[in-house]
Amino acid sequence: MESDYAIIGGGVVGLSVAWGLLKKGRSVTVIDGDDGSFRASRGNFGLVWVQSKGMNQPRYAQWSQQSVKAWRAFSDELHGNTGYEVGLEQNGGYDFHFSEETLADTVRQYETLKAKLGGDYPYEILGHNELRKEEPEIGPKVIGAILHHQDGHANPLKLLKALADDVRRLGGRVLTGKTVQSVSRTGSFRLTCNDGTMVEAAKTVLSAGLGATELGPRMGFRAPIRPQRGQVLITEKLPRIMNRPSLIARQVEEGGVQIGATNEEVGLDDTVTLEGLSGLAQTAIETYPVLGRAQLVRSWGALRVLSPDGLPIYQQSKEMPGAYLVTCHSGVTLAAAHARFLPHWLEGTPAAPDVKVFSEDRFANS
Repeated sequence: MESDYAIIGGGVVGLSVAWGLLKKGRSVTVIDGDDGSFRASRGNFGLVWVQSKGMNQPRYAQWSQQSVKAWRAFSDELHGNTGYEVGLEQNGGYDFHFSEETLADTVRQYETLKAKLGGDYPYEILGHNELRKEEPEIGPKVIGAILHHQDGHANPLKLLKALADDVRRLGGRVLTGKTVQSVSRTGSFRLTCNDGTMVEAAKTVLSAGLGATELGPRMGFRAPIRPQRGQVLITEKLPRIMNRPSLIARQVEEGGVQIGATNEEVGLDDTVTLEGLSGLAQTAIETYPVLGRAQLVRSWGALRVLSPDGLPIYQQSKEMPGAYLVTCHSGVTLAAAHARFLPHWLEGTPAAPDVKVFSEDRFANS
């Protein structure tokens, strides 16, 4: 097979990039692993989120903002092309606080970031009484919240399905159940899979999540990423009890409440634990006491893909020019940016976004 691009990894990140390249008239082959692969795209929290990102790197906040502003048109186009409504709601999101001290400290950090962004950081502080007007089911232990107006959430599984369908509709090839074992370059790139399948392409994008730790160094990347486990709880379908999402809980369009998530450094272990789940349940009930009466229907653990500083990595290989590493832990938030803007960087057009701060050069001394 010959394509302009071979994309290693068929999750939200890889498919978003593939979709954008196909829209630019490029031919694309996506190579995806088997069902046993660690897949953040199937286990994430589904937030389309700006709040708290980029506290130490304003460019990351800007990049997240650019993506969430493009999300509605992106979502509408996918819906029009595939019929899948990805459940996007962008009515703001909460950062709940249980003490005046943590709220005040967070506001100070937000004000510093807001100044660096030239004022483009639309949030407001809600005391408990103001918050109760917005969220009547909020508990008495919540002293207040920061409401960030650029935040929202979507259905990550429907997003994944819509992207996969539209990539195929646009003429992209999606090869599933295959693991790339080697990448060589003699003029064009040749990718060899575990079952003997070979794919040739002019350029290659490595967006295989945690799979990049093994393949990346062989392609000239540092790929300094690690797994972090997040456990999640799901309730039965409930009447509407919350109007906006938060990092603690969000109510999906079908009525179930998704409760999350832990942040655990446990290596390649995506199992659930009683300790992790009970901690999530306790925090959720303190936030929304009504959840104490809800039935839980399932839980899962999934592995985030994290760089040392938590920011995305966008890097062209110095050893294999034309090979690119694209990885991040906010694949849903950044899906619109990866689809709309990052292809310009891959193509080297004048419209390419400035992603220098996301290169691997920042880890040169680590």
